[in-house]
Amino acid sequence: MAEQSNLSEAEAKAFNGWFLIGFVGFTAVALFAHFLAWTWRPWF
Repeated sequence: MAEQSNLSEAEAKAFNGWFLIGFVGFTAVALFAHFLAWTWRPWF
């Protein structure tokens, strides 16, 4: 059974858009940090 939400469809789509932007931004920062750490001290 599907869960009910207090969000309208438009609000859910807006939340999803911001969530994806945040996730992509976090991933980009993490990848950049790993790149910097790897250039400092390669682990392989």
